[in-house]
Amino acid sequence: MKIRRILATAVAAAVTTPVILLSATPALAAADPSAASRAQQQSEQGKPSIEELEKAAAKAQQAYDDAVAADKAARTVLDAALSDDAPLTVAAKNARDEAATAATAKENADTALADAEAALAALPGTASAEEKAAAETAVADAKAAASAAQDAKTAADEKAATAIRVSDDARVAAARAYFQVQNAKDEALKGKEAADKALADARDDTDPDGPGCVFENKLTTVAIGLPSTIEAASTTDFSLRVTNGTDRTLDTVTPHVRFHATDKSGHHVTDDAFHLQWSTAASPAWRNVAADGGTGSISALKAGAHADMKLRLKVDADAPAGNGVAFVAGSYVNDDTSCGGNLSTDHAFDLLAAPKDSGSRPGGADGTTPGKSAPPTTHNSPQGGASTTPIDSAGPAITGTLASTGASPALPRLAALSGAALVLGAGAVVMTRRRKAGSAS
Repeated sequence: MKIRRILATAVAAAVTTPVILLSATPALAAADPSAASRAQQQSEQGKPSIEELEKAAAKAQQAYDDAVAADKAARTVLDAALSDDAPLTVAAKNARDEAATAATAKENADTALADAEAALAALPGTASAEEKAAAETAVADAKAAASAAQDAKTAADEKAATAIRVSDDARVAAARAYFQVQNAKDEALKGKEAADKALADARDDTDPDGPGCVFENKLTTVAIGLPSTIEAASTTDFSLRVTNGTDRTLDTVTPHVRFHATDKSGHHVTDDAFHLQWSTAASPAWRNVAADGGTGSISALKAGAHADMKLRLKVDADAPAGNGVAFVAGSYVNDDTSCGGNLSTDHAFDLLAAPKDSGSRPGGADGTTPGKSAPPTTHNSPQGGASTTPIDSAGPAITGTLASTGASPALPRLAALSGAALVLGAGAVVMTRRRKAGSAS
């Protein structure tokens, strides 16, 4: 689904380029609202509405259905016309049989005439006048019969030729009609496909009145069990809990997570030192997060329900001490193409260098020890709260992998920008579905 690809791409971009997003925000806010409205109106001029496209698609569907019915009827007519039992075909056959009989009669009459003429010529000179008169009468009668047979043959031939022509013409007409109906059906199919595509494209890309991607503050995503202090060379298990606080089922919900850190100077990005794996109760084996930034999904998250995905974070041993932030958010796409997402929740943590003595693990900057959870900083409060203890997913199956792409700017800006960053997963799609008003201005 195109929206699914746009949403995934938007969220992946959001978690890697928050500064770019924020720099664009003032410009958008400062834009002349009336100018934007005029641009959108101009972009919509001459374009049919969704209702008009739906009516056109319905008419195209009806035209195609009618063409299919006509094709079926025309095929029945063609089959009947080509059948040996067709009335015109039977008539043509009978006429040919009559012509053949007439031809045989003509041949017999000609033979009889020839025999009579031969008998007359064979009379001896001693034949009586009565014998000569009888032979001449036989010849005259044979000539009359041969002439009548010729007339009958001529009439039978003409009748057969007419019957055959009429039968052939009927077959050709039926075949031509069927060919035309087939062409009409093909054209109707093209029209239907074009109307369906126009409607789908309008719903998917340019329909401001259709089900668009929206910010959904009742969809929450939080990290559970993520400590406030993490050491290099350590492994940390935590989980993401996605809660559907809406009053409807969300067909496909996707959690998103992104780790970002810098050294203590705030200038050297150390994102590459973080490696994520995911696991669920349904797929207990730990799997590496896809390098291409694929996203995991939760199918059919019912209203009021939540689902958990277990995550395992491994940090390289040579990662320098510094500060980090984990961004988590969620997005959804429904079967009716409606979609959206929630503001991100960010969890700040201190990154400690790997201890020289693995048996000595210093405490965190806030007095906690590695592995102890600290309350998350949120940009939208989770609906109904969340446990701080990781749990296995008891809800819908989770498939795929979690996003892990690119590197973001320096850490000091990230805490302030995290909310704007991951909400792009919904917001950017909203903008793409608004007839591209920005590009029209």
